Amino acid sequence: MSPAARLAGRHALITGAGGGIGLAVAAAYLAEGARCTLVDRYAAPTTELAALLAHHPQAARYASADVADPAAMRARIAEASAAFDVVDLLFNNAAIFDLAPLLDSDEAMYERLFAVNVKGLFFTLQAVLAGMVAAGRPGSVINLASQAGRRGEALVSHYCASKAAVISYTQSAALAMAPHGIRVNAIAPGVVDTPMWSQVDALFARYEGLQPGEKKAAVGRAVPLGRMGTPQDIVGAAVFLAGPESAYITAQTLNVDGGNVMS
Repeated sequence: MSPAARLAGRHALITGAGGGIGLAVAAAYLAEGARCTLVDRYAAPTTELAALLAHHPQAARYASADVADPAAMRARIAEASAAFDVVDLLFNNAAIFDLAPLLDSDEAMYERLFAVNVKGLFFTLQAVLAGMVAAGRPGSVINLASQAGRRGEALVSHYCASKAAVISYTQSAALAMAPHGIRVNAIAPGVVDTPMWSQVDALFARYEGLQPGEKKAAVGRAVPLGRMGTPQDIVGAAVFLAGPESAYITAQTLNVDGGNVMS
């Protein structure tokens, strides 16, 4: 198989595809020959995503949906399957972030984070897997966890817990789907320089008394490899776990974090 066609014939659904890691993975999957349904919450694709769609008019389509609305996601997945055949590759990436001191972390923050990061991820996973099983189609699911799911953090309790749930659901789904030839894995990025980091940096500045940009610089210096990651640093793992080279890998969460977490 040509390296440029490792995902030929596959139909990938990518959530949170409007920017950052989702956009980078979408570009890589298209370059590897996949047809892609690219999902984000906006009514119209972002400028960057629109450019990618224009470059791949026959192989890429956009779907607007909030992953926290399982009914809407089921409808988008059905439409995607009608357009490009059964989804047999899911990059389950959509997520949001927030933080606050533990004693100030309220129910509203909890509900927001778990609605997207856990509920949205699980029911998207469930709907895609149901389609694969009904079609008798082997496939692959890649959930986006985080190094935050490997440990607690004093200011980040809800987000850490939500990403720990991603790792747990990955393991359970992998065991449930193994008899169907469907693999389920996760990627746990470390600190990745995406547009979301402007929000993250501002929140840490507020609660830790830092200057803007100070937290971002500090976390980059603390990475053993000496820098923050980029979305492109996640792409190799995302293609590997989607493709034939990882055919004997399931139920794993791969750390892609510059050495922050050792396992």
